[in-house]
Amino acid sequence: MTNDIHLAFAHPSERAAASADVPYDRISLRDYTVEVEIGAFQLERGTLQRVRFNVVVEVLPLTGPIDDDVDRILSYDRVTEAIGVELQAERINLLETLAARVAERILLEPQAERVFVRIEKLDRGPFSLGVEIVRARDGATPDAQVHQEAPHPCVVYLSNDAIGSGNLKGWIDHFAGQDAPLILCVGAGALPVPTTDHAMTQRRIDLLAIEQNAWTLAAKDHRCKVVETRTELDWAMKNGQICIWAPSKIVLDAVDGPSASARDALALVSWFATEIDAAELVVIGDTAPDATVPVRGLTIETSL
Repeated sequence: MTNDIHLAFAHPSERAAASADVPYDRISLRDYTVEVEIGAFQLERGTLQRVRFNVVVEVLPLTGPIDDDVDRILSYDRVTEAIGVELQAERINLLETLAARVAERILLEPQAERVFVRIEKLDRGPFSLGVEIVRARDGATPDAQVHQEAPHPCVVYLSNDAIGSGNLKGWIDHFAGQDAPLILCVGAGALPVPTTDHAMTQRRIDLLAIEQNAWTLAAKDHRCKVVETRTELDWAMKNGQICIWAPSKIVLDAVDGPSASARDALALVSWFATEIDAAELVVIGDTAPDATVPVRGLTIETSL
């Protein structure tokens, strides 16, 4: 491994060559720039910024004649597709997260042995801000990429009257006893919600009002845990945990977010049920939404 300082800022292909112990072939993607909404700061929400990718994939040299056969090589398209898939999966806050996911996806390709990923933001100032990572195949598939059938939960919307009903525990017992994971959803509580003249701030206030009510519901049955991230949700569904959805993060991070206002809680819940491929959406104490049925099942309306 060389210690030349210039390599710290050299293209990943130079860094790969300097650190190679095996005579790999290299496939490179240079200066691939896309516009995307990304970033943890509030000023980065709701706006697109340019992000530049430089990627080098090391592959073992082919044995025997190539025969000009594209099926024998790692196509450049697979690199750009890996970037596109991860950008479309969800809104991402950190470049580090994006780089790791792109690298893991590229390493699923059978020819890929080691990958260098450099990602830079170009619009945060008169400079570029970036991260570079190196990932290598170690003979094991990364845990994040192991294919598992995604659970199809039962999503139950509870009106405020339903939350205050003496039947609440019985409803939770009933749905928790089914085979599908259970996710409970609520709207805003009974207290007035502050009103602003600014769409972005109003959206956050409305989402927080729903989350306050979610915590109110959690206090009524300690089996139910408030969850806000997709990672927590996936873990809970696979481990039998009853969830109450806190919508802010999933709604705000969605690449194609809901058109429904957070004040229209039922429309928001219907979007969520579709987004997670729910088996069914059950509405207790309110009127089921029209034309927003999850693709896998029927919307059911249950009166108090």
